[in-house]
Amino acid sequence: MGQVEGKVAIVTGGASGIGRAAAELLAAEGAQVVVADIDVDGGEETAERCGNAARFRQLDVVEESAWKALIAQTVADLGGLHILFNNAGIGIVGRIVDFELDDWRRQSAVNIDGVFLGTKHAIPVMAQSGGGSIIITSSVAGLRGSAGLAGYCATKGAVRLFAKAAATECMQDRTGVRVNSVHPGIIDTAIWTKVDPGNGAYHWGSVRQAGGNAIDPQLLVQGSLPNGRLGQPMDVASAVLFLASDASSYINGTEIVVDGGLTAGR
Repeated sequence: MGQVEGKVAIVTGGASGIGRAAAELLAAEGAQVVVADIDVDGGEETAERCGNAARFRQLDVVEESAWKALIAQTVADLGGLHILFNNAGIGIVGRIVDFELDDWRRQSAVNIDGVFLGTKHAIPVMAQSGGGSIIITSSVAGLRGSAGLAGYCATKGAVRLFAKAAATECMQDRTGVRVNSVHPGIIDTAIWTKVDPGNGAYHWGSVRQAGGNAIDPQLLVQGSLPNGRLGQPMDVASAVLFLASDASSYINGTEIVVDGGLTAGR
C-alpha cells in the first residue's frame, strides 16, 4: 500500500519542476492527484505522466473564484480533499532601487496571495474530509536575505510565517489540518533559465551558462556546496510526500529545508 493511498491531492505549479515531481510521486504512492497550473500544455503532460491517478485543471492561483471552482470540482469528482501542495510561484530578480512596483505586486500576488487563497478554501473541505495536510513551498530565500532577491525573499519569508499561523489556527479550531513549509535550495529546474545574472541581481559571472546569460545551476552549486551536488526536483518531492503522509502526523507549523546543507553553516 502506498504512503498516501486513498487520499486526494491538489498540486499547484504542477506543470514542471518540483510540482511535477511531487504530482508523480504522490500518484505513485496511491493518491488521486489534481495537477493545477496556468500552463495547460505542461500541466496536461504532467497528468499524462502520472497515469490514471491524475487529471489536469487549469488554475490561475491569484483568482479566488478559480480556487473555489477547482476545490468544488475536486470534491465532486473525487469525494474530498486531503492534501494541498501550495507550490505555484514565480521569481523576479532585481535590486531594490531598480525594482518596479508592478513586478513587486505581481510576484507578491502569485507567491503570497495564491498561497493564502488555496489555504483559505482548502481548510474547510479538508476538515470535512477528516483532516489533511497543506504543504507550502517557501525557499532558502525565506530563511536568509540575498542581494537582488529582496522581493522574492519577502514573499518566501511571508509564506513561511503564514504556514505557522495557519497551523496554529487549525489546531485551535480542531480541524485536523496540518500546515508546514518546505524550503528548497539550489534545485535543477527550469527557473534558472529565466534568471539573467547581468541584471544586477547576481555578481557571479562565473556561473553563467556557456554562451548565454542564464545561470547554470550546476556551476552555482559547485561554488556554494563543498560536495557540489545539485538538488533534483524529486529531492523536494520526497519531503512533500513525507509531510503529506501519516508518517508526519506529529509535525505541524514547521519547515523542512531541502538544500543539501547550503544553510547549515550560516
